Amino acid sequence: MSTENTNTRGARKVRKGTVASKMGAKSVVVAVSYRERHPVYGKIVTRTKKYHAHDEDDTAKVGDTVTIMETRPLSATKRWRIVK
Repeated sequence: MSTENTNTRGARKVRKGTVASKMGAKSVVVAVSYRERHPVYGKIVTRTKKYHAHDEDDTAKVGDTVTIMETRPLSATKRWRIVK
């Protein structure tokens, strides 16, 4: 996972994922997959985490690959915004 900073206000977390669904106006769910070793069995497993993200331009469609960045709370569940 990359932590490169495209914003000058501070180091914010950045993730790349796929748009899983559109929730409504300017909101999407982004599924971010990552691989890690199972703690007991040692097998590499793929895990997926879903993030609620803000899409200001409302241009993202289901299946698009997007980059999201951590931001201030925008609603009860939205803490990320689409950067690219």
